[in-house]
Amino acid sequence: MSQPRTSRRRAWTALTLPALLCALAACSAGPGDDAAAPGPSASPTPSGPPGTLFDNFHYSGADDPSLAAHGWEIRTGEGGPGIKDTWSAAGAGFPSDTTAQGGRVLQLQSSTDGTKQGTRQVEVQSTGSNLFTGTFAARVHFSDKPTSGRGGDHVVQTFFPISASDSSPNYSELDCEYLPNGGWGSVGPRLDNVSWYKADPPDRVSHSLKQHLEGWHLMMITAVDGKVTYSMDGKELFTSSGKYVPREKMDVHFSNWLIDLPFAGGTRTWDMKVNWFYYKADQAVSQADVQRTVDGFYSAGTNYVNTVPTS
Repeated sequence: MSQPRTSRRRAWTALTLPALLCALAACSAGPGDDAAAPGPSASPTPSGPPGTLFDNFHYSGADDPSLAAHGWEIRTGEGGPGIKDTWSAAGAGFPSDTTAQGGRVLQLQSSTDGTKQGTRQVEVQSTGSNLFTGTFAARVHFSDKPTSGRGGDHVVQTFFPISASDSSPNYSELDCEYLPNGGWGSVGPRLDNVSWYKADPPDRVSHSLKQHLEGWHLMMITAVDGKVTYSMDGKELFTSSGKYVPREKMDVHFSNWLIDLPFAGGTRTWDMKVNWFYYKADQAVSQADVQRTVDGFYSAGTNYVNTVPTS
């Protein structure tokens, strides 16, 4: 079961300052400055179905101005969970991937040599805290083995909406966490789905699916009508209700981190990939309809849509 989130400090560096400087430079450049202009510039929010957020992470890199303009941050601050104060923007990238729909992914690459000094964790989150009830869906690639080095690390590959503050009186968090090698005294592999009511003291309900999940999966969380339902590839896994439902607006996070450092010697690298993220406000959308909508965005050449109200 997931550890309490009380160690998580919301200290973030989004690479927003460089991104904003690039955006400002692009706006202030004259007609003769085109040749010296930076790469992709921040694009306006396309129109689309109301209450919809979609992103297929078609960015040139962490310094692409559109990344910050579209409301994404890469964590470089302090705090937990996992190995505290080891968050690095170096682990986030947007490479081509022939196994992904559209051929592009968000890659989250964590690494460790078994020491805190040699550990790098990575997390990317949305900003604005304007996601509440509705359908959260992401096509995620989980890894059972490191891309390099020996296996066995207690790595956590996770997709979760969460409140902006751990101390909020209406704290809300909905977790999909894959632990290929287990952790917290439990063996893996397992997928934990966890609905939180409070972070401190921890108050939550959970379910574990003990199964190897190497490869791509469509992970979905629907939170409507006083009920939260977790599903994977169209199969329902767990439902929570009562007080274990969202009580305030949240951001969505994608994170690849390490619970502890069970052994030293030799660097290991772990990859988690996200093909796309889709959110539909206030509605429970079926897996088939989610995929149909996403296919439509790809067919139209639409990389990003955000029509979710900001308040």
